[in-house]
Amino acid sequence: MLKSKLHRAAVTDTKLHYPGSIAIDSELMEAAGILPYESVLVADLDNGSRLETYAVPARANSGEVVILGAAARQIKPKDIIIVFSFGYYAPDEAEQLKPKIIVLDENNKIK
Repeated sequence: MLKSKLHRAAVTDTKLHYPGSIAIDSELMEAAGILPYESVLVADLDNGSRLETYAVPARANSGEVVILGAAARQIKPKDIIIVFSFGYYAPDEAEQLKPKIIVLDENNKIK
């Protein structure tokens, strides 16, 4: 089930030669309930690519969303992405689940 998502995050940088992941402003991670090293799905609205990686915290309140490693071949700075996190839930938990949807502005600030 969908646990949370960061909707319309703007990629601020890429670093190809880095052990793969996505660095996200730690305040945004906390708002969405994404834990450090949690698996996430990233969808690029500009080119349609989708990839799975894990999230690592970037400096709090920096607005940073940095694509690290091989994913930098698919996603470029200024691309708009959606970061999804999922969880496994028992049927009774799933019925009560209300995913956290965090919508961001062009500066990666929560709307």
